[in-house]
Amino acid sequence: MKRYPVASIADIKERGRKIVKVKGMEVGIFFVDGHFVAYRNFCPHGAAPACEGPICGTRLPTDVYEYEYGRENEILRCPWHGWEFDLKTGRHLVDEKVKLRSYTIEQEGDNLYLLLR
Repeated sequence: MKRYPVASIADIKERGRKIVKVKGMEVGIFFVDGHFVAYRNFCPHGAAPACEGPICGTRLPTDVYEYEYGRENEILRCPWHGWEFDLKTGRHLVDEKVKLRSYTIEQEGDNLYLLLR
């Protein structure tokens, strides 16, 4: 595994995300619930730039005609077709077999590194 410097911790925490280019591919880096996560900027549904979509919440499972909103700042919504992914795991909210390609982030001091083969 090779380490690639991608951002400072302060930069990600301030902006909520940063999209970087490493080895010819775009990767979105996010700070979610106290942890850094990284996903390829590629939606498995339609090849959209998923990491550029809104960071939001979603409607929670409820009874008919009841609407409850939750999970604020834990959901990444694809900007093209609205597919929603859990930012903590990269999994699609409806079909857990579908997920964003994840990468390992390593922290050293105030810097973040992406680990790639």
